[in-house]
Parts: sequence; C-alpha cells; structure tokens
Amino acid sequence: TDKLKNLLELLPEHDLPEDLKSKHCKRCVVVGSGGILHGSELGHLLNQFDIVIRLNDAPVEGYTNHVGNKTTIRMTYPEGAPLSEYAYPPASLFVAALYKSVDFNWLEAMVKNETL
Repeated sequence: TDKLKNLLELLPEHDLPEDLKSKHCKRCVVVGSGGILHGSELGHLLNQFDIVIRLNDAPVEGYTNHVGNKTTIRMTYPEGAPLSEYAYPPASLFVAALYKSVDFNWLEAMVKNETL
C-alpha cells in the first residue's frame, strides 16, 4: 500500500477533470474493441451520446462511419494502452485499469517518463 500511496502522489490529479465533472451523463455508451461495429455505419448515432467510453486500443481513425469519432473516456489495461502519444485525444480522459503489480510498475514508468 505504501507503493500505491507514493504512486498516487506522483499523479497530477486525484479527481475527474472539471469538464467531466460538469457533464450530466444522460446517455452513455461503452464501445468495445471486438470489431462487431465494422460495417454497421452507426458512427453518427454513437457520436450523439453524452459520454462515449471506448475500451482498449480499438481504432477510431479510418472507421468513424462505423464507430464514431467521439471519445470521452478511453479505458484499458496497460498492455492495451495506445503506444503513440497521438492516439490520446487531448479532450478525452485515459483510464488505466490496474490490477497486477506489473501494472503499477507500468504506471510509475509512465508518470516518470521512464522505460519499463
């Protein structure tokens, strides 16, 4: 638990960003990464949700007609995190689901800008 406390101290925020706190989530959608939406042409419908939560590293670019282009929250395990800094839209929140000790090592390396 000391390691976790020390790690939390390194993080810039312990709360949701203000723009997310102020949102009233009337309609939310979780978009997985299984590819079931390919060919669905539901992108315009998905973009209409107040909050769009995307799981793992499912691509958006090149598939917007099917999966939309709005991302409010990107949630993933560390091994599913996008590798490119450009894959993290600045207006969205990245949420890492940590549960293994190596996940906490990953987070520490990310925060300290170190290689793992």
